[in-house]
Amino acid sequence: MGYHVPELDRRRRMLVLATCCMSLLIVSLDNTIVNVALPSIRRDLHAPMSGLQWTIDAYTLVLASLLILAGSTADRVGRRRTFQTGLVIFTIGSLLCSLAPSLGWLVTARMVQAVGGSMLNPVAMSIITNTFTEPKERARAIGVWGSVVGISMALGPVVGGVLVAALDWRSIFWINIPVGLLALVLTARFVPESRAGHPRRVDPVGQVLVLTVLASLTYAIIEGPNAGWSSAEIIGFFALAAAALVVLLRYEARRDEPLLDLRFFRSAPFSGATLIAVSGFGAMSGFLFLNTLYLQEVRGLSALHAGLYTVPMAAMTVVFAPLAGRLVGSRGPRLPLLLAGAAIVVSILPFTWLTADTPVSWLIASYIVFGFGFGMLNVPITNTAVSGMPRSQAGVAAAIASTSRQVGQSLGVAVVGSAVTAGFRGDMATRFAQASHLGWWIVVGCGVAVFALGAITTNRWARRTAEDAAARITPARSATPAGTR
Repeated sequence: MGYHVPELDRRRRMLVLATCCMSLLIVSLDNTIVNVALPSIRRDLHAPMSGLQWTIDAYTLVLASLLILAGSTADRVGRRRTFQTGLVIFTIGSLLCSLAPSLGWLVTARMVQAVGGSMLNPVAMSIITNTFTEPKERARAIGVWGSVVGISMALGPVVGGVLVAALDWRSIFWINIPVGLLALVLTARFVPESRAGHPRRVDPVGQVLVLTVLASLTYAIIEGPNAGWSSAEIIGFFALAAAALVVLLRYEARRDEPLLDLRFFRSAPFSGATLIAVSGFGAMSGFLFLNTLYLQEVRGLSALHAGLYTVPMAAMTVVFAPLAGRLVGSRGPRLPLLLAGAAIVVSILPFTWLTADTPVSWLIASYIVFGFGFGMLNVPITNTAVSGMPRSQAGVAAAIASTSRQVGQSLGVAVVGSAVTAGFRGDMATRFAQASHLGWWIVVGCGVAVFALGAITTNRWARRTAEDAAARITPARSATPAGTR
């Protein structure tokens, strides 16, 4: 039996929202801030291309694997308690990253960071959902939340460039420590404890299967160019990922309270939001990975100047992410999703014939359009993912949406990086631009997927599937009161 959360006044609700957004800021910022430091890490720690990919993907992979578990655990043992634990682990992991003496230690510390990060985003969404009980106020709070994701990811390269230039690549991890400590104090002071009245049981088998699918697939994609795509090692890991996925789907379908409730995916909008998150955030991570290496290794820019080049992109995301929230509130998610997909395609097409001498004006124009597209993307994903979900299961619902973003980022770096590595021979400065063309085409494909899925999953047929899915899910949840316990 959980316990009731007292009604909070507006000031305290805003402080709860600010605290949750603070945690989201450092977790999302850490997804992208590392990109601008990759050349410095490569030189300092003598990292190969695959090592750079693992620096990004060790974080996103562990994050994606544990988000659903963290959400359901928070519903069971307490959201504030889980949130505080996550802040402590994330802050310690950030400190360890800044002290890493080698690539292996850095990758390990990134995994520690991710364990803490997995306890923050979905749990914070649960806290927000259960703090803002009035529907319109909750929609605005979720809009702010969704905006922070896009804004923090876009600001990552800018903030990272400033820190690397002023101090060292290790300083990109120092920024998390004071923010994490402040969030820990604010959580203890203002965030009330809450639990689900009927939390899901722990599903260790499902958790291991999810981790197996994501880890084996990512490993095969990243190491494929080096080991050989037809090697027994790579084929074996692809086969392991496929087998684990089949077992996961069959096993979860038979459980009364699964880790991953497959009934949610009977809703076309929910499934669409999941796939759009994978495609859109795959585009974002692939873009940042290639763009950072191009600006610094090919054009010879410093980390600071490379970060400043992306200021127009960050500015457009900052401006248009809140406007996307208003569009979703007034007209629904369809228009923002179509604009996002179209903008990603239009902005990335010029990169498919990128050279070392591509005019800077072309780059800046592409960054502006891409920033607009990404600003339009995140809020409709968040809105669609949590709409119609029982508040008592908010941790799990939010975790599925967050997991989709992290899976997209992991696969974006893995697929795009491996595509470039497979066609890359010779000096980075002279060959990288040409070798990156296939990677840019993959990012264009992600934009096409966002547009197509946005069109397909927001029509009348899709809305009917959402109603049917809700009818299947609601009776099983009806014993649980809608309020927070």
